[in-house]
Amino acid sequence: MSGVLTFLDRLGRWGLESVHGTGRAGVFLYEAVRGIFRPPRKFHAVVRHVYFIGTKSFFVIGFTAAFTGMVLGLQGYYTLSKFGSEGALGAAVALSLIRELGPVLSALMVTGRAGSAICAEIGIMRIEEQIDALECMAIDPHAYLVSPRFVASLIALPLLTAFFDVVGIIGGYAVGVSLLGVNPGAYLDGMEKAVEWLDVSMGITKSFLFAALFIWICTYKGFYAGVDEGRFGPEDVSRATTDAVVLSSVAILVSDYVATSLLL
Repeated sequence: MSGVLTFLDRLGRWGLESVHGTGRAGVFLYEAVRGIFRPPRKFHAVVRHVYFIGTKSFFVIGFTAAFTGMVLGLQGYYTLSKFGSEGALGAAVALSLIRELGPVLSALMVTGRAGSAICAEIGIMRIEEQIDALECMAIDPHAYLVSPRFVASLIALPLLTAFFDVVGIIGGYAVGVSLLGVNPGAYLDGMEKAVEWLDVSMGITKSFLFAALFIWICTYKGFYAGVDEGRFGPEDVSRATTDAVVLSSVAILVSDYVATSLLL
């Protein structure tokens, strides 16, 4: 009997903590979005974060995109060659990148590179009581720390996704045309006929959704690093950073399925 009561106690505690955490995350998102429209305008802060999230991610995004496109070209050629449809390689590569792989892989790479750093930076501010100091000076920490990063991520990630798509298509072209001998005209013509505005808009919509998700989760985890445990040490920042990257990655993959089912 005591074991059953212990299980119910833990289950109830987990349920209450989950509800509390979900509500707090919702309030956090509301405060961050509201801070975007509150003066003073932080143009320079947004530009600085766009540089950190976007410009500094160009190399890893380009490298990932190039090899993703090359693998798609290689695998797509050998799959299509079984049906005598090598000319459809351009369409297959372009649609795969624009609709799915471009937004998803870009978001995952940016989460690992920039999201983890953002979470750790805000988490360090929390354990060093810098966030408490902002509140003591009547400065809204959400508007000062979180809102500029929200705006920057919504600007940077769609642009990085477009860059990923272009580089990936070029990588697929290089393998398919230069290495495997696909007709270049057929590659480009098939891509032009297959890709529609609906495909492009789906990729753009997903990139905005993923940007909002990863920056929300990473900033939230950093903002409340160690708060629930009542401890404020380096291990709490590392735990919050790990949780932020894992949860953001899972949220991106789950939301990708949901968005695809709604947009198709």
